[in-house]
Amino acid sequence: MKIGERIAFFRTGRGYSVNKLANLSGVSQSYLREIELGSKNPTVELVSVLCDTLGISLKEFFDDQPNDPLISKIYQLTPEQRKTLGDFLDTINK
Repeated sequence: MKIGERIAFFRTGRGYSVNKLANLSGVSQSYLREIELGSKNPTVELVSVLCDTLGISLKEFFDDQPNDPLISKIYQLTPEQRKTLGDFLDTINK
Protein backbone atom coordinates (compact mmCIF):
# COMPACT_ATOMS: atom_id res chain seq x y z
CA MET A 1 0.00 0.00 0.00
CA LYS A 2 1.35 3.42 -0.96
CA ILE A 3 1.68 6.26 1.56
CA GLY A 4 -1.33 8.17 0.24
CA GLU A 5 -3.44 5.02 0.36
CA ARG A 6 -2.31 4.39 3.93
CA ILE A 7 -3.28 7.90 4.96
CA ALA A 8 -6.70 7.47 3.34
CA PHE A 9 -7.08 4.06 5.02
CA PHE A 10 -6.39 5.35 8.51
CA ARG A 11 -8.32 8.60 7.89
CA THR A 12 -11.47 6.80 6.79
CA GLY A 13 -11.05 4.24 9.55
CA ARG A 14 -11.11 7.12 12.01
CA GLY A 15 -14.19 8.53 10.28
CA TYR A 16 -12.40 11.73 9.28
CA SER A 17 -13.03 13.61 6.08
CA VAL A 18 -10.04 15.00 4.20
CA ASN A 19 -11.07 18.44 5.44
CA LYS A 20 -11.21 17.34 9.08
CA LEU A 21 -7.80 15.65 9.00
CA ALA A 22 -6.32 18.63 7.18
CA ASN A 23 -7.70 21.07 9.74
CA LEU A 24 -6.63 18.99 12.74
CA SER A 25 -3.12 18.47 11.41
CA GLY A 26 -2.53 21.95 9.98
CA VAL A 27 -2.16 20.80 6.38
CA SER A 28 -4.04 22.27 3.44
CA GLN A 29 -6.94 20.16 2.25
CA SER A 30 -5.75 20.28 -1.36
CA TYR A 31 -2.23 19.14 -0.42
CA LEU A 32 -3.59 16.26 1.66
CA ARG A 33 -5.85 15.22 -1.21
CA GLU A 34 -2.88 15.29 -3.62
CA ILE A 35 -0.91 13.08 -1.21
CA GLU A 36 -3.78 10.61 -0.98
CA LEU A 37 -4.09 10.54 -4.78
CA GLY A 38 -0.36 9.89 -5.11
CA SER A 39 0.57 13.06 -6.97
CA LYS A 40 2.56 14.48 -4.01
CA ASN A 41 4.91 12.81 -1.53
CA PRO A 42 4.83 13.93 2.10
CA THR A 43 7.89 14.40 4.26
CA VAL A 44 8.54 12.05 7.16
CA GLU A 45 7.75 14.97 9.48
CA LEU A 46 4.33 15.42 7.86
CA VAL A 47 3.59 11.71 8.07
CA SER A 48 4.51 11.88 11.75
CA VAL A 49 2.12 14.80 12.29
CA LEU A 50 -0.67 12.95 10.48
CA CYS A 51 -0.01 9.82 12.56
CA ASP A 52 -0.19 11.87 15.77
CA THR A 53 -3.45 13.41 14.59
CA LEU A 54 -4.85 9.97 13.74
CA GLY A 55 -3.70 8.52 17.07
CA ILE A 56 -1.37 5.91 15.56
CA SER A 57 2.36 5.34 15.70
CA LEU A 58 4.68 5.48 12.72
CA LYS A 59 5.23 1.75 13.24
CA GLU A 60 1.50 1.11 12.92
CA PHE A 61 1.36 3.34 9.86
CA PHE A 62 4.11 1.47 8.03
CA ASP A 63 3.42 -2.04 9.37
CA ASP A 64 2.53 -4.30 6.42
CA GLN A 65 2.10 -7.41 8.49
CA PRO A 66 -0.03 -6.79 11.57
CA ASN A 67 0.48 -9.51 14.16
CA ASP A 68 -2.99 -9.19 15.64
CA PRO A 69 -5.58 -11.30 13.76
CA LEU A 70 -8.26 -8.70 14.49
CA ILE A 71 -6.15 -5.96 12.93
CA SER A 72 -5.56 -8.21 9.92
CA LYS A 73 -9.32 -8.50 9.46
CA ILE A 74 -9.74 -4.72 9.77
CA TYR A 75 -7.18 -4.22 6.98
CA GLN A 76 -9.41 -6.34 4.73
CA LEU A 77 -12.53 -4.20 5.28
CA THR A 78 -13.76 -1.74 2.69
CA PRO A 79 -13.70 1.96 3.65
CA GLU A 80 -17.46 1.83 4.26
CA GLN A 81 -17.09 -1.22 6.51
CA ARG A 82 -14.27 0.46 8.47
CA LYS A 83 -16.45 3.55 8.92
CA THR A 84 -19.31 1.38 10.21
CA LEU A 85 -16.96 -0.43 12.57
CA GLY A 86 -15.53 2.89 13.78
CA ASP A 87 -19.04 4.26 14.38
CA PHE A 88 -19.93 1.14 16.35
CA LEU A 89 -16.76 1.33 18.44
CA ASP A 90 -17.50 4.99 19.18
CA THR A 91 -20.87 3.97 20.67
CA ILE A 92 -19.31 1.52 23.12
CA ASN A 93 -16.59 3.92 24.24
CA LYS A 94 -19.09 6.47 25.57
